Amino acid sequence: MGMGLRNGFLLILSCVVTLSLSVWGRPATFLEDFTITWSDSHIRQIDGGRAIQLVLDQNSGCGFASKRQYLFGRVSMKIKLIPGDSAGTVTAFYMNSDTDAVRDELDFEFLGNRTGQPYTVQTNIYAHGKGDREQRVNLWFDPAADFHTYSIMWNHHQIVFYIDEVPIRVYKNNEARNIPYPKLQPMGVYSTLWEADDWATRGGLEKIDWTKAPFLAYYKDFDLEGCPVPGPVNCATNSRNWWEGTAYQALNAMEAKRYRWVRMNHVIYDYCTDKSRYPVTPPECMSII
Repeated sequence: MGMGLRNGFLLILSCVVTLSLSVWGRPATFLEDFTITWSDSHIRQIDGGRAIQLVLDQNSGCGFASKRQYLFGRVSMKIKLIPGDSAGTVTAFYMNSDTDAVRDELDFEFLGNRTGQPYTVQTNIYAHGKGDREQRVNLWFDPAADFHTYSIMWNHHQIVFYIDEVPIRVYKNNEARNIPYPKLQPMGVYSTLWEADDWATRGGLEKIDWTKAPFLAYYKDFDLEGCPVPGPVNCATNSRNWWEGTAYQALNAMEAKRYRWVRMNHVIYDYCTDKSRYPVTPPECMSII
């Protein structure tokens, strides 16, 4: 996750995060379950730790991570993105195994836009150290006008990225076809804000308009349910975990209909169809939903 920070410019990028974390049904404040991983001077707790503020300026950005990692489950948060001209900014929430050569990672990256243009969300999946599986979707609503729920569901059968319960991406477990699937390494939950105008908006053609700073985004109702690591030894293999149930092993009929609608109307880039990068279609792209 490169930060792409540029020196010599002043940008204050702040984000208020309201936490309503539930691990095994237990609410938490920020410091109970999270730690600051990047520039603690740029993160401020609000409302007794139920919210935090992140700041990105010319000296540093900032970020935080869960204190524990998790193996399977669901993570979600409500986000209200940066309004107006947000070109060159990236708001991210993701899961990462914090390993190098064999990294597993599940990414939501919200790419800033010029005023009046659609917001783009980029997803990416790393499995057993192999990434470069980017897909981009133009959102069908204004994500800066109100809060919307962004979720990652991860079980032994599939990974699904949801927006307001609408699936925008599905990655099936096709290990039987020798396709890597993340299932051995637990992952932490992360959130960061940074400036990335060398690539974020139209491949870096659109630069940040610094006169529009500060840029504001808001998170709330952060919710995580999964098997904590360290934790109960047999949790991750327990088929009775709700996220492993039959209802979550494949999209249901309504979800499949919504997924087709997104794919037909809002996908603007898919590595699966990028012949310049992949003359031979990657095998995971041929899986049936």
